[in-house]
Amino acid sequence: MIVAFSVSPSAAEEDGGVSEAVARAVKVVRDSGLPNSTNAMFTNIEGSWDEVMDVVKRAVEAAGEGSSRVGLVLKADIRPGYEGQLTAKVERVEKHLSGE
Repeated sequence: MIVAFSVSPSAAEEDGGVSEAVARAVKVVRDSGLPNSTNAMFTNIEGSWDEVMDVVKRAVEAAGEGSSRVGLVLKADIRPGYEGQLTAKVERVEKHLSGE
């Protein structure tokens, strides 16, 4: 399964940003060893249901340190029997764009 998620604590930084809290969450994801990528809006992670949900839970907890409330947006692509789709899905789109 692939999960795309975004986490944001209610306590923002002085400029209204949340990059420090998001960095704590992304560190949890990267330290998990599961395939992942981060962009301006979401962090994507691939693995089994239990693996991914455990990492998301720990990432939410890390982002929420020092905050009384955390918002979580999560989208999942559950496709049993498929692995490596974090990159394979993008490769298939790029192939179409290149005219192959």
